[in-house]
Amino acid sequence: MKVLTVDIDGTYIRYACMDEFMQIGKRGKIFTPQEGREVLIEAIGRIFEAVNDAEGIAISMPGIIDSQRGYCAMGGALRYNNDFYFRDALYSRCKTKIHIENNAKCAAMAEAAVGSLMDNEDGFVLIFSTMIGGGYIRDHKLYKGKHFAAGEVSYIILNSSDSLGDENLWGRNFGIPKFLQRYSEVKNMDIDTVDLLTIFDAVQNSEPEAVACLQWYTKEIAVRIFNLQTVLDVEKFSIGGDVAKYPAFMENLRGNLKALYDECPFKLPQAELVTSKFYSDANLIGAFQCYLAEMFSSK
Repeated sequence: MKVLTVDIDGTYIRYACMDEFMQIGKRGKIFTPQEGREVLIEAIGRIFEAVNDAEGIAISMPGIIDSQRGYCAMGGALRYNNDFYFRDALYSRCKTKIHIENNAKCAAMAEAAVGSLMDNEDGFVLIFSTMIGGGYIRDHKLYKGKHFAAGEVSYIILNSSDSLGDENLWGRNFGIPKFLQRYSEVKNMDIDTVDLLTIFDAVQNSEPEAVACLQWYTKEIAVRIFNLQTVLDVEKFSIGGDVAKYPAFMENLRGNLKALYDECPFKLPQAELVTSKFYSDANLIGAFQCYLAEMFSSK
């Protein structure tokens, strides 16, 4: 078996070939088309043609996804996918078996099936990327909710006194681009010259601006984890995305979350924070797991 797995987000399309043993073969990455859905479908079609011998396509993508119908109700970071039968459109370009699922739900599926949550009944996955993805595992299963929107943490409102636009949503304000922007503004640097390595090298060297930026970022995240845990009461939060690879990030996040519980006048159950097993590969591996689940359920 050889399946083309594709991870689409607001910035990049990452893809890889995967076999039944989850061995990842040829990899690649291109920029996500911003022009519209037709250009996106064509881009994936060209990747599929270049792979040449894939038996199917497993896709992780942003938005509210009805995977059974192959329908994107809301496109998330790619709004041109709103109200779009994505699978049908792609099938007209690539005559093969296709499965689509929300990217954070794919990551949660990967962590629950073969990753950091595989020994837990209940858990929650947070993926920090262009926005913030969330996936809820309940009773060892991916929980999607009545309208396929369970776990959509990017749309948490930050401030009730502000307008309900992008600038007031958690995902837009605390995805990785905003973290990089915050540091670039403090340092008066060109945003194009700043990446995660830039910030964490500065943190390691105890640069005050970088340390303060990381403290601000992880405290804001800790507050939302505290709130989510109050509602969901899960065993673990699995933290993914490239930022979780940096020990200073997880150390600060755990420290800020502990401080919130220490300050709270009520004794509340706490969840353990762990890093994702697969980091930025979680969406690809999860898309493949979802593809396999559908394939075996249809037999």
